[in-house]
Amino acid sequence: MTVVIGFEGSANKIGVGIVRDGEVLSNPRRTYITPPGQGFLPSETARHHRSVILTVLKEALEEAGLKPADVDCVAYTKGPGMGAPLVTVALVARTVAQLWGKPLLGVNHCIGHIEMGRLITQANNPTVLYVSGGNTQVIAYSERRYRIFGETIDIAVGNCLDRFARVIKISNDPSPGYNIEQMAKKGTQYVELPYTVKGMDVSFSGILSYIEVRCRAFKWELSSALSCIETLFSMLVEITERAMAHCSSQEVLIVGGVGCNLRLQEMMGVMCKERGAKLFATDESFCIDNGAMIAQAGWEMFRSGQTTELSDSWITQRYRTDEVEVTWRD
Repeated sequence: MTVVIGFEGSANKIGVGIVRDGEVLSNPRRTYITPPGQGFLPSETARHHRSVILTVLKEALEEAGLKPADVDCVAYTKGPGMGAPLVTVALVARTVAQLWGKPLLGVNHCIGHIEMGRLITQANNPTVLYVSGGNTQVIAYSERRYRIFGETIDIAVGNCLDRFARVIKISNDPSPGYNIEQMAKKGTQYVELPYTVKGMDVSFSGILSYIEVRCRAFKWELSSALSCIETLFSMLVEITERAMAHCSSQEVLIVGGVGCNLRLQEMMGVMCKERGAKLFATDESFCIDNGAMIAQAGWEMFRSGQTTELSDSWITQRYRTDEVEVTWRD
């Protein structure tokens, strides 16, 4: 039996998870929450992570009922993400690996989301929609790579929602996207917004600029919340369906923090039903950044013979999903 501990801290979540042969033994995390109208800066986020990471590590071990000697490998998020938080987590993971005398593994953040989604939902070979604060990609596996079929050409969908939340100064607790979703349920009027799909790629900056101007001028927060998520999610469903057609796929897996949005799951479910396809999604415990997803990807990598030398255990803010050789799948 192989036990892997995973450290995740690429954005405002810090998590430590432990996985043993497909079983999540523990997955505690903390979230850095800023006041309404404010985003989170890399330096302040890293300071938050430093203040709680050892506590979260202790919780993970206690919840799993394990000791350091029981762990076979230490995995950490190599990237992509925010520089200072990534460095903070990498330093702790490197230190733990050396203190415990365990192999180290740098994991791609997106691959972590995909492998956790595949584990929890048991999806076989899905078309993946990866939507988060920093990433928006449509992905499918082929020939030992997770190939990117389409992506945002400017800002990520989660970043668009975060910045919209700042404009109307709503709470960041538990997350801006969740609070916007609750506001949208009260909206009664759909207002047409810029809809920008370019082939397989999408653009969200025009929508954000338009909403910022309209909100300041007319104070139509509820209608803008409704219109915002309906437009953004329609764009995502369109490019996902196009990728499914290209790959002859009958499965869709939604991963990433925005993926726990129930309206997005509902819209994607309608599309899948019309195509006779199946939708796979998870709740916030696994959609939102967490340590177990890094542990699970690390488990797959470690079992296929991969490790990361200490001299190569750096981080990178730009780590493409398709850069990773997927040695653990046929």
